Amino acid sequence: MKETLSIISAGPLPEDPAQALQEEGGEAAEASELRLFCIDAALHGQRLDRALAVLVPEFSRSYLQQLVEAGAVQLQGRTVRKPSTAVRAGERGSVELRPTPQSQAFRPEPMALEVVHEDAHLLVIDKPAGLVVHPAPGHWSGTLLNGLLARDGAAARLPRAGIVHRLDRDTSGLMVVARTREAMEALVRMIAAREVTRQYIALGHGRWSGPAARQVDAPIGRDPRNRLRMAVVDPRQHAGKPARTLIESLGGTDELCLVRCTLETGRTHQIRVHMASIGHPLVGDEVYGGRPVDGLARQALHAWQLAFVHPVTGEAMRWRRPPPADLAALLRSRGLDYNRT
Repeated sequence: MKETLSIISAGPLPEDPAQALQEEGGEAAEASELRLFCIDAALHGQRLDRALAVLVPEFSRSYLQQLVEAGAVQLQGRTVRKPSTAVRAGERGSVELRPTPQSQAFRPEPMALEVVHEDAHLLVIDKPAGLVVHPAPGHWSGTLLNGLLARDGAAARLPRAGIVHRLDRDTSGLMVVARTREAMEALVRMIAAREVTRQYIALGHGRWSGPAARQVDAPIGRDPRNRLRMAVVDPRQHAGKPARTLIESLGGTDELCLVRCTLETGRTHQIRVHMASIGHPLVGDEVYGGRPVDGLARQALHAWQLAFVHPVTGEAMRWRRPPPADLAALLRSRGLDYNRT
């Protein structure tokens, strides 16, 4: 016997906020919904979270686990907070489908954005270090996506508010964001076809040796020893994707090397991983073996140049932005010039 009854309904809460925005062009619902249920014989002995996934199939198991842990589920009149609790046939209960931080992540939040270029089809912004681009665990608010939704109501009608590529939280510099579906689809194709030039200024540890320009062609995947990091991997043994970076020396000292990196692919943490793999981890990038220098405790990486043919007008466009104050000060103190050709 399966019984599901909606007592208070204000419309379903989206399991996937991005999908909700894409399909409905709106924000995640904010009201709660109470569901009553009865455990039937087929679910006897199952974990509570698994039973709920059957009884409330329109929501993900991970979302339902969050609700259990938050005290939103009752069984036989008592609150149950362990998703692993075994259920018995005939037990009755309720689940309050509350908005979670994830379900509320896709909402407008006004913030100051440095816009380098704007037209009817796209934006180019200079992202500051410290700004997360897209909501994720630990960062469900205060992201660039939230700022884009507040800046332009039409952004809610686009997947990911028009974001077509990302920069790591502590990487600064230029990003392009679509404002129309036409531009977004074209930019995604252009990035995949390597028709968008993205150049970075990076400061690594150690004196540069060897040729002034070095092509690093090394697949990147999850580090098999630490799943929270990425690493250069052997695809015959571990899952990985092709990754190519052109790295050019711009000068250096006995302790540091300044380089210009041109992405030919766009893998997670690509420059950080490739620089570490050739013995020059980025200054401040403690995840990949770097360390702070003169107070710069975030990775010394700045997206300084962006160039492409406008996806709608066909105009050739290019932007450059100097490094932010913290990185610029460190370069000056070591007599390093990122404008060197």
